[in-house]
Amino acid sequence: MGPIPGAREELDRLGRALRAQLVELIDDLAPGSDLRLLFLDEPRIVDWHEPLRHQYSAGCFVGKRRANVSGAAIASRAVALLDSAGWECATSQEDADGTPRIVVTGRHDGCSIEVRAIEHGPNVSFSGQTPAMALYEPEEFRWPEPVRTADTLTAGFVLCYECDGLGWCPGCGGRGWVHDETHGRKNCPECRRSRACVICRGAAQLPISDLSTYQRGHYPELGL
Repeated sequence: MGPIPGAREELDRLGRALRAQLVELIDDLAPGSDLRLLFLDEPRIVDWHEPLRHQYSAGCFVGKRRANVSGAAIASRAVALLDSAGWECATSQEDADGTPRIVVTGRHDGCSIEVRAIEHGPNVSFSGQTPAMALYEPEEFRWPEPVRTADTLTAGFVLCYECDGLGWCPGCGGRGWVHDETHGRKNCPECRRSRACVICRGAAQLPISDLSTYQRGHYPELGL
């Protein structure tokens, strides 16, 4: 899985720009906030479809506005700051659990920022994210080589009837996950992320002496 040339550098650039803009907003609208709580250190995977897409994002960072500043004034100031930095802005209203909020949304260079302020209360919340970007070229999965074959069986053993000597889970090939149309990936329903074959536990072979009557049914050459 090779990196896409320039993709990580571009995403890092957008992440730095997003953080800088959020810091400016927070310092101005909620002075004294602890910016150590603004987590934008590493991009995370937000889309598990191939190719995987990564994004820098900051969740709900909450600061306190000055006591003499209204929620409407906070929204107006946020628009002015974003507009002066070249961001496209929009203002809307939302009601969360009976609490009306003024929401300022800014968009620039594929990034987005939201500032939320309530009229009767000190909290101002900030969130932001970069666009989701693919950093690596998709790579076709190659099934692992089997752990055991008919030529490498231990004496007194047979190849596992579930994985036929693979050792790894035959459902996912040892990845622990399978493709999912909706979410991109989901936990393998066979091994539940253990990655190994659930019958032989990765050994790829089973001792004949321990086979149950049911298991011997998979090996007609052994008889019952």
